[in-house]
Amino acid sequence: MTVETFHAMGTTVEVHAESANDHEVVRRRVGEDEERFSRFLDTSELSRINASTGGVVEISDHMRIVLSAAKRTAAMTGGLVDIGVGQAVRMWGYDVSMSDLTMPAERPNGFAASHWELGDEGVRLSPGTQLDLGGIVKGWTCDRAVEDGLATIVSAGGDLRSADASLVVGIVDHDDREVAEVGVGIGALATSSRMKRRWTLTNGEAHHLIDPRTMRPSITPITSATVVATTAVDAEAGAKAVLILGEEGLAWADRQPWIRQAVAIWHDGSVYATKSRQAA
Repeated sequence: MTVETFHAMGTTVEVHAESANDHEVVRRRVGEDEERFSRFLDTSELSRINASTGGVVEISDHMRIVLSAAKRTAAMTGGLVDIGVGQAVRMWGYDVSMSDLTMPAERPNGFAASHWELGDEGVRLSPGTQLDLGGIVKGWTCDRAVEDGLATIVSAGGDLRSADASLVVGIVDHDDREVAEVGVGIGALATSSRMKRRWTLTNGEAHHLIDPRTMRPSITPITSATVVATTAVDAEAGAKAVLILGEEGLAWADRQPWIRQAVAIWHDGSVYATKSRQAA
């Protein structure tokens, strides 16, 4: 087993795999996924969809899989996790990759209602709607590599998928101090944080975690939330929902049978968690 890391999708990707060929296949797939799903590349399939003017846009098989997963996680979280917030993310100032975001952004005034539909012929976006797949695609990419037997562990940013029954992951706070450990085993983990992807406005600050109910950066006492689930796609959705819900987040997570455990770090450094459930 060897471990390789590389930069893609605006983050660090780490792959634990048996052979050099497996590493190469995973790296190539990650690059292809970035080219297809990035909202920062004008040539991506996502950019083509976001540039549509209300008609049905034909989509690739991989795009259909990801959009179907997005519909499912939106339903699982009661709409708290919605990829249709792309226009709000842009208007709040996150319209280029974080490494290129240097100038203070203007605070936006309002937003059109967001709506998108996935049908047999393709996807349709209502006027003013844009999709942001940055969160779900990282998890999906990790899931696919492990499920296809190419790697034992794959992580991308805060998303991780594991086929290692003994895997335990340390949770760190915003000062990079380990404050908890969670057993992942054969499963997945994701962390959602409002501390890393944040930027300056002309009259304050903003971050990338948009609350679909307000189309504004979520106002929450939680600085980061971590969820353990069966897949990285589900874990990512759960972590984002916990963070957006704030004080109600852990109670909500405890009611979700698909969430094995949730950990939340408060703005004052306090750490709270749900009890761990055994994998089904």
